[in-house]
Amino acid sequence: MNTSELLKIRLHNQLLADHVINEPHKIVSWFGAMQSQSLEMAKWAIGSRLEGSTVSTIENALNTGKIIRTHILRPTWHFVAAEDIHWMFELSNPRIKPVYISYCRMIGVEETIIYKSIDILEKALTGNKHLTKEEISEILLHKNIKTDNHLLNMIIGRAEMEGIICNGKLRGNKQTYTLLQEWVPEKNKLSKEEALECLARKFFSSHSPATLQDFVWWSGLTVTEARKAIELIKNDFISEEINGRIFWMKNNISVPDKTEISALLLPPFDEFVVSYKDRSEIIEDQHYSKVMTKNGLFSPTIMLNGQIIGSWKKINTKNGIKIELSFFEKTNIKTQSLFKKEIKRLEAFYNNSSI
Repeated sequence: MNTSELLKIRLHNQLLADHVINEPHKIVSWFGAMQSQSLEMAKWAIGSRLEGSTVSTIENALNTGKIIRTHILRPTWHFVAAEDIHWMFELSNPRIKPVYISYCRMIGVEETIIYKSIDILEKALTGNKHLTKEEISEILLHKNIKTDNHLLNMIIGRAEMEGIICNGKLRGNKQTYTLLQEWVPEKNKLSKEEALECLARKFFSSHSPATLQDFVWWSGLTVTEARKAIELIKNDFISEEINGRIFWMKNNISVPDKTEISALLLPPFDEFVVSYKDRSEIIEDQHYSKVMTKNGLFSPTIMLNGQIIGSWKKINTKNGIKIELSFFEKTNIKTQSLFKKEIKRLEAFYNNSSI
């Protein structure tokens, strides 16, 4: 298998070539988790894979609790389907909770303040309440706990790590927080082995061809845990050496039509970009820093046949959202024209209109 074939298979598995799933939460569940660092842009990560969707389609899934946005896996912001949130939390929490505790100690935040605040927050949210950060800050202040933005983030983050809160309904462009067990009651438990198998199956079905190192990076698992997870799914997957690395993929994989052209506009932190440890197949070294910085910031990307050739930005105008493209190198009119359909689709998505 060559690089071109690898990328075409990824495009199909990542639902960017075939829009075969028709509900937002089912797309998220197919991936296992989808990074959602920038909420407004992250909505397009789902929308780009969902035919005929608008930003309201995604917001409705968030506002009805079908999709949860929370810190998980590495950890960072992720969308997770409600059906997967509890077993995924149980799997990743033992690794990420100590990181939060250690950080609080390092910056001198007292544990007594954290847990007193979490107790107040839990009581304030009881009864399916959804509160913004500003409202939480006011409630804590009323209880004589004065917070700045940094301490407030620490309290909210630790409440997430305790499995008490998660993001709730959107209020305009503001995110709220609510009680996880009230918003998404736990139905089924998985053993650690079952959770490892489930996570590996989701990752290698949706992201393959992918390597062990990609899976470790994406999941936050230890190498030992990741190897065990792959062993658990081995009967349904095969491995192949490509570009000097071992890639795993479904054993019934087929290479899509070689003549198929893919012209995409992907959001920052999209799974097609961020979920791989080695990104050499999707971008040339000379352009890497133009869309991915050393401190972990990702830009929206222009993607042609699975390779990044530029970036784009969303511009607010009096007539609605407009999309502006910026290519790394001089690009002919024929190539630029390939993105006209995608531009219309992206503008329609954010303008809540049909095309």
